[in-house]
Amino acid sequence: MAQPMSMKPNDDNDVPSLSPSLLAWLRCFDAAARCRSFTKAAQELHVSQGAVSQQVKKLEDRLGHALLQRTSGGLTLTLEGEQLLAATRQSFRDLGAAVHRLYTARMEKPVNVSCSPSFAMLWLTLRLGSLYRAHPHMALRIVSESDLVDPTRMARDGIAAAVRLGQPGSEIPEAVDLLDEWLVPVASPAFMQAHPMLGRAEDLRGTHLLHAGDPWEAGLLTDGWVRWLTAVGVDLPHAELRQGTQFNLSLLGVQAALDGQGIAMGRLALVQHYLLQGRLMVPFRYRVLARPSYCFIGNPSHPEMSIIRDWLIDEAGRFRQKRDAFFHAAGISVV
Repeated sequence: MAQPMSMKPNDDNDVPSLSPSLLAWLRCFDAAARCRSFTKAAQELHVSQGAVSQQVKKLEDRLGHALLQRTSGGLTLTLEGEQLLAATRQSFRDLGAAVHRLYTARMEKPVNVSCSPSFAMLWLTLRLGSLYRAHPHMALRIVSESDLVDPTRMARDGIAAAVRLGQPGSEIPEAVDLLDEWLVPVASPAFMQAHPMLGRAEDLRGTHLLHAGDPWEAGLLTDGWVRWLTAVGVDLPHAELRQGTQFNLSLLGVQAALDGQGIAMGRLALVQHYLLQGRLMVPFRYRVLARPSYCFIGNPSHPEMSIIRDWLIDEAGRFRQKRDAFFHAAGISVV
């Protein structure tokens, strides 16, 4: 039988407080008392058997009571040990339930990500599978909007992250360059077959062109074609450019090209999926670097921001590799 432990008189200032050390000792005691074994408790806590035994001994010394009796048949609880086990069991159970409630509440709340309708439909949604495979309990809520990002509003509205094309990020510490962008003309194979006279960029007329841009992009909807035509040395009068159909969303211009209505000035991030499928083609094999690139802006107060940031950076890297391989295979040269 274990011998009674000697106790030194304590005054009120010597009452044990729930310090980190005392909490660690209590965790070891709770495991050892439940398992009736230092070895099993050590396996549960992923520490050594000696560490558990030592922590329980420190707790007994601090409280001035024997809590566990070491016998040949295992561990048995003293009266004081029984009392303490009842308290630790309920306390750790309550802590576990509180943690579970908080975790479940967080996982049930969708993570808001803000981006343009075109980027959301033609790039982001195509890649959500990899996010959900890595984080199966996460749910995204895509917020389609075109205004400039305001970090204050992001924090107020619970937006974890935003992707913008061309928004300056120098004054926003959480802004990260995500993806550069290239301009290439794209058309459906059916449209090109119906217009065999379009063998060179010089053969283009304003009526062949589709113009599109998202609302936040500065300038005219014809700017994409102007930039590309200027780079390849084709001078098409502005009055003729305006003969082409114009759309206030990039995704509408892409859809019009898919439907064989003309040749759109495509951004690779928005059209590569259709190029690889063969639903669109590049009739004039020159590419021009677009002035703005895609920028990631994070909300540092949101707990999931870093997960979204790392995922997007990884996906952007994969996209660049596939895009550059496509350029090389298709012989699309830089102008």
